[in-house]
This record gives sequence, C-alpha cells and structure tokens, in this order.
Amino acid sequence: MEGCRPQTKESLRILKQSKTPFVVAANKVDRIHGWHAEEGRSMAISMRGQSKESLGLFDQRYWELVGQFAEEGFNLERYEKIKDFTKEIAMVPISAREGEGIQDLLAVVIGLAERYLSDQLTDVDGSGEATVLEMKEERGLGKTLDLILHRGSIRKGDEIVLASDRGGISTHVKGLFSPRGMSEMRDAGDRWDNTEAAYAAAGVKISAPSLEGVLVGTTLRVVNSDEERSAAIASAEEEANLSIELDEEGVCIKSDTVGGLEALAKELREVGVPIREASIGKVSRRDVRSAEASSDPLHRIIMAFSTEILEEAEDEISSSEAGVKHIGSDIIYRILEEREEWVEARKNELEEESREIVVYPGRIMLLPDHTFRVSKPAVVGVRVLAGRVHIGQGLLKDGNRVGRIKSIRSGQESLKEARQGAEVAISVDGVTVGRQIEEGDILLVDIPESHARKLRKLEMTPVEEEVYEELLSIHRKNDHFWGR
Repeated sequence: MEGCRPQTKESLRILKQSKTPFVVAANKVDRIHGWHAEEGRSMAISMRGQSKESLGLFDQRYWELVGQFAEEGFNLERYEKIKDFTKEIAMVPISAREGEGIQDLLAVVIGLAERYLSDQLTDVDGSGEATVLEMKEERGLGKTLDLILHRGSIRKGDEIVLASDRGGISTHVKGLFSPRGMSEMRDAGDRWDNTEAAYAAAGVKISAPSLEGVLVGTTLRVVNSDEERSAAIASAEEEANLSIELDEEGVCIKSDTVGGLEALAKELREVGVPIREASIGKVSRRDVRSAEASSDPLHRIIMAFSTEILEEAEDEISSSEAGVKHIGSDIIYRILEEREEWVEARKNELEEESREIVVYPGRIMLLPDHTFRVSKPAVVGVRVLAGRVHIGQGLLKDGNRVGRIKSIRSGQESLKEARQGAEVAISVDGVTVGRQIEEGDILLVDIPESHARKLRKLEMTPVEEEVYEELLSIHRKNDHFWGR
C-alpha cells in the first residue's frame, strides 16, 4: 500500500509488453495507522472489523494506487468488486508479515489460472518439458540444474536436450532430486531427496554430464526418439540464438538469464543506447577487455542485470587505463539511472582532459613507514624525485606497469599534480603494497604516447629529459616507433 515504486513500474511495462496476466498484491496493509491484522484472516472479514479512520486511510492510499496504475494503462479494482476480470486488474490487500489476506490472494490467483489458463496448466502425459532456473556447482555431483517441470515427466536415465552457449546439446539425466517435504526449492540447501521420477508441475534438481554453458531461463526437453531429438535440438538452437540486435559500436550487457538479458536490451534500445555485445553469465575478464576495445569512451561500460562480477574482472577494471565502468543491479531502472549519471560525469572528465596541459614524466620514491592503505586503492606517501606527478598517470616498476594514480593529496588539499621535491600522498589503483610494490621502491611516472610527441617540442628540465629518455627506451623495446 506504499504506491508504485520505480521497480513496480518497470515490472508493469514488462508485463504489458509480454501480455502476461497478473494480480496485484497490495502488501503492508498492517502499516496503515490503527489497522488491526490477524494471522490467517480473510481480508473481506478484516475490512468489516476496521475502524472508520483506518478505512479512510486505506481508501486514500487505494485511490492513489488506482491513479498510478491508470497512468500505466491499467484499470485497477479491488478483487471482490470486479465483474469482468478480462477488463480490470485485481488488487488484493494483504499483510505478508501478519499473514492476513493471503488466502484471498491464493484464491484469486488459482481461480484466474483455472479460468483463463486451463490449457497451459493441463498435465500432459509423456515427454517432459522444464524451465532452467539456475545452474549450481554441488559437492559430489558437479554441475547441477534447478528446474521447474511444467509438462510431462522426467526420469533418471532420460535423454534431455538443452540450450547452451554452444547451441543445442544432448545429454542424459544422471541424478534426479526433489525438495524434501515442504522445503522451498530456492532455499532447500541440502534438503533434497533422491528420486527416480518427477511429474509436472514440480521443482526438481538434476545432475548430468556436459552441462557447461547451459543458458538459464531456457527450456529442457525430454526426448525418446531420433525425431524428437532432432526437433528438440532445432528448438534449442533457436533459443540459444539471442533475439538481440547487436551494433558494431556500443555497450556490453550481461544477465543471468535469457529473459533478463532481453529485458535489459529492450530498455536500452528505448533510450537509444547501442549494444555491441550481449551474453549470459558472470562478468569476466573477457568482458572487460571487450569493453576496453570500444572506440567511444562513453561505451566502455558493462551493465550487468542480476549477475555477479568475478574477482578477476574487478582487478582488470581497477588496472584498466581505458576507463571501463561496471554497473550491476537486480533492478533494471537503477542500471539505467547509474549509466546516465556515469555518462554525464565521464563527459565532464573527457572535456577536462581535452583542456588539460601536457603530462610530464616523473620519478617517485615510496617513503618508508608511509603506507596508509595496502590496496583497493593503495594509499602511500611518496617523494617526487624528478619531473611531475599527475592524476591518471600509470606507474612503472622495472619497466612493467604496476598501477595508476587515482588521486594526489597534500594534507587535506586535493591536487592535480605534484612537482619535484614535493612529498605527497597518492592513491594507486591495481596494486597491493607488499606484492607489486614495496616501501622504498623507485617508480617511473609514465606518459601517454600522444604527450610524448608533444614533449619533444617543449622545454624540459635536465632531470625531466632524463626520465623522458628512460621512458622512451622502455616503450620502444616493444614498439620501435613509440612516441615518434
């Protein structure tokens, strides 16, 4: 009863686009001032026992909700007042915390399903079909799949066809498990019972060989003949081919399911964001390197919906000089909002960089007993031995890149650069003190190749020229024409 949140509106848009029937559970009715809730009580009975003041507050919030749904193109009505469920959306007030109105909600959902979805819900004898909910690594079993079996049956030893990142694949069920008792399959933990067969509709777990790369959100099909196998593989191939139009230049998107990836892609298309790469799974180092390859700095972003980022990818981003950004959330609108904020900030950075002066080379020493943070980012005290230090410059140790300067501070003051003789604190991305760098190390402050060309035409101090020549020597080991 708190109204439509942004994620609610996002869900409504997806439901409307997919033409999916739904019921609105108006939760937290117990938070209305003076509302008296009882566990297991019907909402119809509860409404008759509330005070006039509470019912007045309820009506106020109800009509606000009706208005918000009308803005999205839906006619909302309380479930007990609806005459035609095909023209109005049923709203059921409930208190999930107190357990009030739950029976009303179940009655409405079951009644509507039996009335309008009878064909889809009818049990079908024969070969099973299931939706892949999740892939897991189970001790003693290897890779397993959590499924919702919505048609037919599945047994140990059955041949099954799945959609994977390699296309349609065929394998056999090795292990079959069902949640113990009334356990919820998403939180069953180790409460799974070994079983020989399962029948629709049911939640099950299977183990099988060659499950690598199976796409979550796709269909598992049980096959019993060569003809069924051929038809199932063709259907799996079609599912594996994502219906997302890709561009030569654009952003990178990730999700844990096919449906999630397509939903994110659709929202991005509506706001005019091109997509260069779309894939299912966790954000990996490969994704970061792909984003780095984008020619447009504003497209060097990875947007991940309901999926995690691997530690190797985080390390790659922190050490990247291309300015790659990762945004992850379980809510699409938050991803879009964060992207807009990042694009605006990045534009300002790029404009600032285009106006900045030439970056000079430098040499620094890490001061002993001046490590303020070991990593993420490392914060250390340094003395500028030669040249200058700028924010954003890379650091070299023995000719190898060991991080990038994120910020420079002197006391409470933030600086853009520090010159020879200064002692300042710098934060460095992509390094750990005690691993890549040590107190007392002498590091070179690198320069971009484009600035190296400009420096040849500018006046430098003798020590700056010395560092400059040393940097040229290092870079030209791999590229003879670097900086020419």
